[in-house]
Amino acid sequence: MRSGHTACPGCGVAIGMRMVLRTLGSRVVVVNVPSCVSSICGPYPRAALSVPVFHSAFEIAAPTAGGISNALKVQGIDDVPVVAFAGDGGTFDIGLQSLSGAADRNEDFIYVCMDNEAYMATGNQLSSATPRFAWTGTTPRGNTGRKKQIMEIMAAHRIPYAATACIAFPDDLMEKVERAREFRGTRFLHLLSPCPTGWKMAEHMSPKVARAAVETNIFPLYEIIDGLHYAINYVSQSLPVETYLDLQGRYSHLNREEIRVIQAEADRSWSELRKRDREVTGKAQEIAFSKREW
Repeated sequence: MRSGHTACPGCGVAIGMRMVLRTLGSRVVVVNVPSCVSSICGPYPRAALSVPVFHSAFEIAAPTAGGISNALKVQGIDDVPVVAFAGDGGTFDIGLQSLSGAADRNEDFIYVCMDNEAYMATGNQLSSATPRFAWTGTTPRGNTGRKKQIMEIMAAHRIPYAATACIAFPDDLMEKVERAREFRGTRFLHLLSPCPTGWKMAEHMSPKVARAAVETNIFPLYEIIDGLHYAINYVSQSLPVETYLDLQGRYSHLNREEIRVIQAEADRSWSELRKRDREVTGKAQEIAFSKREW
């Protein structure tokens, strides 16, 4: 990923894409769709990426990546991974049906959901990735629904590998990209990508806010193998959710009861994840494992 891309200052999507591509190297094919991702990549011949890029329709990132992967294999090329970048709107909402179909067929590609929790490229409209009570341009009093549990949906497909990641833990993110490359079949990365503009915060705050999301259990870091075997990669400090919420203007309207609801949801989700984990100690840890160990 070259300098001179068109992302907003402090964009979590651009930071996350750079880490993913740095890990995969120069022998990779990228699929992107209309979103912040496509804006960052830019149009030919002034694209910000120095690898082959296929710009697909909004709702078909996954089958497009699967088709390119199969085309490479027909040519006898099996050492070039295909990675699809899509936003939460193109993953949780508009592209979910085609993603599900590709995952059901276990098509061979890496899918990275760049989750900034709204349709940011078109002005910050609500998506099903928008958290409860969060402000967006179409929910000025806060979202009344819950964030869709995309990792549970992908786990239900029993795909070989799925993981959460965020830009505040770069080593964890890049190690997960490396592990995803070791597998064959559909691999899914849910990458939290803060948006300073949409989240109403200063440009330099993206890494700090992303870390707070992990440390408060709003966005835990874990992996799922074959849809069944869970492994927590980082045991958080379990800080109060206000540590995360207070950093963003999109939550400035919350009252005490709404904060209590968010805290209860974070606590419940973390407790459920710990039960699914194969082993959790009482201190911070990183669990590294590969397909061979399973």
